[in-house]
Amino acid sequence: MLNEFIVVLHQPQDVRNIGAVVRAMKNMGFARLRLVRPAPFDAEDLKGIAHRSEDVVDAIAIVDRLDDALADARFVLGTSERAHPGRTMRSDLRPLAAELVARAASAGPVAVLFGPEDNGLDNAALDRCHTILSLPANPAYPSLNLAQAALLLLYELRMAASGPPAPAPERALATAAEMETLIAATAELLAAARFVKSGDGQATLRRLRALLARAEPDSSEAALLTALARELVKALRHEGAEKAYE
Repeated sequence: MLNEFIVVLHQPQDVRNIGAVVRAMKNMGFARLRLVRPAPFDAEDLKGIAHRSEDVVDAIAIVDRLDDALADARFVLGTSERAHPGRTMRSDLRPLAAELVARAASAGPVAVLFGPEDNGLDNAALDRCHTILSLPANPAYPSLNLAQAALLLLYELRMAASGPPAPAPERALATAAEMETLIAATAELLAAARFVKSGDGQATLRRLRALLARAEPDSSEAALLTALARELVKALRHEGAEKAYE
């Protein structure tokens, strides 16, 4: 069941941290690691840092786009030491770990997303997350090393997997790829309707994205909303074409 978890490192900058995350994964029984535009590294360096972790290193997937790393995930947990108003934040790691294990067991996969070492996840990456975890560290010094944060989270997930099962979610959520298709259709609809309150409309789209994430649609619901948005775009464009010929 731990194989339903995918660890995603977004633009990691230090090969030592990547190697330490590999070691933490091997220690805790996780096998799926995806790297998004990592700093150049040699796989042999990782094997030197994470001894006897060749299976994890050899299975690493390296991609250019975060959306590709998250595409098959049905739930995405982001990590940040900072508060992000307007987003779903959690700090109760142990109960959250039990919920994530239940999600992975019933519907999987669950992606656990970590950002670059210097600034963490940016807004575009946070937009892809259903929930953002702030580890309960010392408020006076909350910033953890990437590998330390990964080890703490993976340990709690392992402990949750070995304990009594939490209630499973009633239904499987849409995948990240299905949600991005819906968001793209929504953005097209906003443009066609000229529904821009200020700036370039990205703030409005971000609010709608957060609303859709909280709603947690399943695949069929996401497909329905996508189809509706596309039909509305067609209707608006047809109406605009007719007015142009009047």
